[in-house]
Amino acid sequence: MTDAVQTHPTRIFSGIQPSGNLTLGNYLGALKRFVEKQNEGIESIYCMVDMHAISVWQDPADLRHATRELAAGFIASGIDPEKSVLFNQSQVSAHAELAWIFNCVARMGWMQRMTQFKDKAGKNAQNASLGLFAYPALMAADILIYHATHVPVGDDQKQHLELTRDIAAKFNHDYGVDFFPLTEPVIEGAATRVMSLRDGSKKMSKSDPSDMSRINMTDSADDIAKKIRKAKTDPEALPSEAKGLEDRPEARNLVNVYAGLADMTVDQVLADHGGSQFGTFKPALAELAVEKLSPISTEMSRLMQDTAEIDKILGRGAERADAIARPILEKTYDIVGFVRSR
Repeated sequence: MTDAVQTHPTRIFSGIQPSGNLTLGNYLGALKRFVEKQNEGIESIYCMVDMHAISVWQDPADLRHATRELAAGFIASGIDPEKSVLFNQSQVSAHAELAWIFNCVARMGWMQRMTQFKDKAGKNAQNASLGLFAYPALMAADILIYHATHVPVGDDQKQHLELTRDIAAKFNHDYGVDFFPLTEPVIEGAATRVMSLRDGSKKMSKSDPSDMSRINMTDSADDIAKKIRKAKTDPEALPSEAKGLEDRPEARNLVNVYAGLADMTVDQVLADHGGSQFGTFKPALAELAVEKLSPISTEMSRLMQDTAEIDKILGRGAERADAIARPILEKTYDIVGFVRSR
């Protein structure tokens, strides 16, 4: 089974939860990389995973707004709905249908090892929803319903992709088929995990109570510059090579952000800025961030003035996604042994 990926045409799938406040971390860790893959001519399917979002309580009006705003973020960042398939998960029922089959393939022990469930459920896991516990199986279905061969992910999602591979391998083994690919992670770039501007040991998060900890993709140019100027740093100058960033989480984070925005390596950034104090580096980073992010914020705002058009784009994307997913689901049902009328 180890060569299953090579037997399927290259296809990328990835998704983001519409839980509001799209951040710089989402942009550098996901959206920017999605655009790069799209522009390489690789078949790409990108999804607002709204079914995942309701694994914890969501206000319905807020969820609708967040889904549309996330779609606007995809488009404003450069995702072309004609080149890539762009839709929200709940419009394609094959995701939920395949997820049930994968619920029956995955083992309880596999789910119990998922570190993100422990993080999200907190101390009282017995009060967490069944959906929160089982959502890695839905994530596997999101990917495999399109026979996706590659998924751009951050480091924090590697465990879930490993579970997706385990589910695919077990399904193939149990039914004696080579049907689902063993999807490969795509982890590239200097800023696949953007950290908090207030604490370099924590991931930048939309749920952090401090708005100063993150750059929102809807922030104004002034807000972007202000947050970078006030970002936590240390008193030392920047080193001339990456090794010098060890044990300096805030410095490393800001250098990574610069590298991600400028399409440079960390070493290239340090070759230009090594020896600089943060009083010099932060203004340069702020100028770069405003240059790269302000046009996206402006375009998102424009797109959100016409949510009916966003809904049409998502509807057309869902039709295209269903056309790919439905035959794969029907073949899965046939493999499992379900009786289907023709």
